[in-house]
Amino acid sequence: MSIYRIKTFSFAFLMTVSGHLPFAFAASPAPAEGDSGMVVTAQHLASQIGVDVLRKGGNAIDAAVAVGYALAVVYPSAGNLGGGGFMTIRFKDGKSTFLDFRERAPLASAKTMYLDKDGNPISGASTETYLAVGVPGTVAGLEEVREKYGSRGREELIEPALKLAREGFTLEAGDILPFAEGNERLARDPAAAKIFLKDGKPLSLGDRLVQPDLARSLSVIAEKGTPAFYRGEIADLIVRASNENGGILTRADFEQYKVSEREPVRCSYRGYDIVSSPPPSSGGLAICEILNVLEGYPIAYLGYGSAETTRLMVEAMRHAYADRNTTLGDPDFIDNPVEKLTSKSYAEEIRGRIDPYRAGVSEKLKPAEFGESTETTHYSIVDKDGNAVAVTYTLNGSFGTARVAEGTGILLNNEMDDFTIKPGVANLYGLIQGEANAIEPRKAPLSSMSPTILSKDGKPFMVIGSPGGSRIITITLQAILNVIDHGMDIQEAVDAPRIHHQWLPDRVYMEANALSPDTIRLLTGMGYTVGEDHAWPVWGKAAGILIGGRDMAAIKKGGDHRVYGAIDSRAVSGAALGY
Repeated sequence: MSIYRIKTFSFAFLMTVSGHLPFAFAASPAPAEGDSGMVVTAQHLASQIGVDVLRKGGNAIDAAVAVGYALAVVYPSAGNLGGGGFMTIRFKDGKSTFLDFRERAPLASAKTMYLDKDGNPISGASTETYLAVGVPGTVAGLEEVREKYGSRGREELIEPALKLAREGFTLEAGDILPFAEGNERLARDPAAAKIFLKDGKPLSLGDRLVQPDLARSLSVIAEKGTPAFYRGEIADLIVRASNENGGILTRADFEQYKVSEREPVRCSYRGYDIVSSPPPSSGGLAICEILNVLEGYPIAYLGYGSAETTRLMVEAMRHAYADRNTTLGDPDFIDNPVEKLTSKSYAEEIRGRIDPYRAGVSEKLKPAEFGESTETTHYSIVDKDGNAVAVTYTLNGSFGTARVAEGTGILLNNEMDDFTIKPGVANLYGLIQGEANAIEPRKAPLSSMSPTILSKDGKPFMVIGSPGGSRIITITLQAILNVIDHGMDIQEAVDAPRIHHQWLPDRVYMEANALSPDTIRLLTGMGYTVGEDHAWPVWGKAAGILIGGRDMAAIKKGGDHRVYGAIDSRAVSGAALGY
């Protein structure tokens, strides 16, 4: 077994001026390696549970289900039963599918439900109250994919999570970190405080987190399956808590929830085939649009972190986010321009509008041209047969609403904030969105989650995704570019510092040391506003797998039959485990 768990976080760079790999990420250790399979998650106990499932003969889908339940116990800031998400699957025969178990707007929801009598947003209504809670989809999603594509029984896959909830687990340094920002919010809710605080005080390193109510919920799900959550006591307890605290959830909301199996978004980049998330996620479309634009430029030659590479990335991001924020929504409610956004001809059209000397102007990009959290979590899995699974699921903000329905142990999401609360008003992640994403009953809010799988010549090549709110798209994108264009191994690719542009506000955000002073000076001279985003000290926690070679140089020399995994250095509790 090969294990990588990093306990420190440092960006150190060695800048060079030659070749196609203009820097080395000195802080990155070697990726984890495996002969048969790989599991990469943001919490090491969940990763071990996934590997154990694979070792016992389960497939990647089985492992994904077990990990999903486990993260609900050991990674409460984002792992969940009270949220929802997406799963991209590439089967060993080359076929692919996509599971949408995104939260849905309650039946009693309304377009203006978060506005006061003057039409202004009510502070905190879409993030901190029971009105913020969308109908959860995680349990329905995990059970549907297990029944359709798994090979192991429900009780077997839930048992490891149930044991951790019932007996508890010891909190390590990485487990404590999310509580630093969450403790104050959790303390406001008696049911949450009872679980996640100790005598009203924050949990400490070495404390044991035991969750008996969550154990009971997992136990009844293990026994009775999906109906236990959507038609039984769990639904009743969540509905009761909602009614007692000003929410609008009803039993009918739970009974009518359905998972949607959809066709993935498909595109290609430099000969690599890509399957990713379709609407109601914007992630796959935006990634494909950006990659299609960049395919027309010699990114490898221009080099990582150069002013020209950065400029081209920013302009491609600008156009993709303008399209994302103004035209996309739940496909059950609107027609999304999928064919156009993924077409090479549209990318060529965008390249024709990019000024080679001056920064573009976001306000000039309007929807007329056509005639999301920091505490999401992503995990990637590959099994010995070549099945690959990419899962991104979420509570939206850290710990969601930070509210627990009494008796369930289940933290509830604040996913309703991902809708357009009011056109022109930014959401939790600064996204300014349009009418296509307006609130409607049973509608899923637009997401940035981007579980993505790449293949080459009919064989799986890369599994990648990340949390990070509106930055999920650009984090996932840059990991792909770092591997294919810049020759990094998977650990370097997910560790490298990042840039981000999302149309509005018209600003290039960067992590510390992402760009050199000379690059910033050149970009500023072209009219770009560039600066570090101190409000986002941590940008995502990417989880990636590379198959067939350590990096592009090794693969081009013939590669091997091994799998290489990496958990982002930003995910201090995570682990990439191979076997």
